Amino acid sequence: MYYATKLCYTFRMENNAGIIYDKFIQTKMLILFVMSRLQCPVSAIALTDLTMCDERISYFDVTECIPKLEKTKHLQLTDGKYTLTAKGLRNSEILEKDLPYSIRQKAEIAVKRINEVLARDSLVSTCHDTDSKGAIKVKLSLSDGVGEILHIELVAANERQAEKLEKGFRKNAHSLYRNIEKIITE
Repeated sequence: MYYATKLCYTFRMENNAGIIYDKFIQTKMLILFVMSRLQCPVSAIALTDLTMCDERISYFDVTECIPKLEKTKHLQLTDGKYTLTAKGLRNSEILEKDLPYSIRQKAEIAVKRINEVLARDSLVSTCHDTDSKGAIKVKLSLSDGVGEILHIELVAANERQAEKLEKGFRKNAHSLYRNIEKIITE
């Protein structure tokens, strides 16, 4: 709580025109703001892209602040992706109104776009493995959020083809489903 109060006080003393001045404090506040609105864990690269919504914030500012927020237990890194901790969420809620409105709006628009992509990507599942006979089986599925609506199993000639099939399905799963549905119902 002291940390959030100190950040808030410092920000109020220096911000008078909706522009980020104390880059490190305000960059941390913006990172917490963005993280509080994300639906899924994100990589440092994605978090950096989402946070750079003000021309005064640089890549280096963000990449310097992310590990500091992890060290202070505001962010947690698991399997290469960041999530917001309870402490981070609490401080974000306290401080978010102290970010300039224009910056919050830009961040919300960026987060909304990524949440839509993440939600759509979470509906697509791909994997491959080698069976007892040495064949590489590629499993591709699409869900509607409630249950699986499409499941395809293919045999790949090699590992490279299996990865290519998975990548292509991830990119085109929704249009593939629509095309299959159209062909079957004609």
